[in-house]
Amino acid sequence: MTNAQLIANDPGWLIAVKALLVFALCVLLTLMSVWGERRLVARMQQRLGPNRVGPFGLIQSLADGVKLALKEDLIPAAADKVVFIIAPIISVTTWFMSFAVIPFSGQVTLFGKVTAMQLTDIPVGVLYVLSIASIGVYGIVLAGWSSGSTYPLLGGLRSSAQVISYEIAMGLSLVAVFIYAGSMSTSEIVAAQQQWWYAVVLFPSFVIYSISMVGETNRAPFDLAEAEGELVGGFHTEYSSLKFALFFLAEYVNIIAVSALATTLFLGGYKAPPGLGFTEAWLGGWFTMIWFFAKVILFFFVFVWLRGTLPRMRYDQFMQFGWKVLIPVSLAWIMIVATLRVLSLNGAPRAATVAFASGIVLLVMLVNFGFENAKNKKKNAPVAEVSEPEFAVPQLPIKVSTINVSTGKRGDQ
Repeated sequence: MTNAQLIANDPGWLIAVKALLVFALCVLLTLMSVWGERRLVARMQQRLGPNRVGPFGLIQSLADGVKLALKEDLIPAAADKVVFIIAPIISVTTWFMSFAVIPFSGQVTLFGKVTAMQLTDIPVGVLYVLSIASIGVYGIVLAGWSSGSTYPLLGGLRSSAQVISYEIAMGLSLVAVFIYAGSMSTSEIVAAQQQWWYAVVLFPSFVIYSISMVGETNRAPFDLAEAEGELVGGFHTEYSSLKFALFFLAEYVNIIAVSALATTLFLGGYKAPPGLGFTEAWLGGWFTMIWFFAKVILFFFVFVWLRGTLPRMRYDQFMQFGWKVLIPVSLAWIMIVATLRVLSLNGAPRAATVAFASGIVLLVMLVNFGFENAKNKKKNAPVAEVSEPEFAVPQLPIKVSTINVSTGKRGDQ
């Protein structure tokens, strides 16, 4: 039976238990992600990181959460209090909701019932995740607007422009996956990667999605919505106590959510790597969750690696890269993938398919060569000497005052 058939037969109490397990896993992963990021960045910078609270500092994230909860909760006098309180709740809940369609495992047995660790499997599961992600930005925009301050408002406006730009590229990168899988259901996309992961077959889509998800989550080098050097703290400058903790939680849940979606769409989801398929039956099928979270942790490590090594981009460079590079490349790649898919489904000879793909590669190389050649010519072009224009400077009348020493009187010349 497929995951969709198993989930359709779940009783209500089992759905509630799975929802509670998914929520607990997300919170636990968030706590471990904060600790893991601080430890990894510390190692990159040749220091220790958190190592006092608990063994290896494992309880440091929990201690930070308690510290934030005990701080004074302040609301600025100029803030719109209702929206100010609702904004962080919107940011957190939307990203928790996106896990409803993510398949964490294959067929397992839970409390005597055969099911799959997935809350629901709708035919447009990926579109559901993208729509939830687009709603999540409202939390950031409303937080900046309701604070009644200039810098949070600028951070919220930056975030809205940033998310719109990179969500377009992210959505376009997934079109090729839909074309090859023939479905938008997350479980069916995982099943379609039985032989080859789409990270290999659709490598350009994988690269575009990986870049877009970093911009989507406001992480370095794309954390321009909260650029400390320009906007103090960005959209959450006026937040404190638990409301700030909710934004902090939303950021890391967001990272885990986009990593889980990337794992599902491009790395085979809960499926074992090629050659290790026999491990999927271990522990009654529960071992597939280990493969799933191992891939998610791999993506998380890339997030931390980028933050610890790359400097922040300028905002104009960031927006130019999204609109002038990622989106046009995504559109061209969709046309190529659609043509190749039509050729293969209509039984075109393999030689014709290979010739078309080779022609596209050759065309890309020629265009790249042309751009590089034009860039080198422009760089090596002689710079014309610009002579400074001659301006006639009029002589200003100068009035000099003198004092006669003998008489002590002042005279002008």
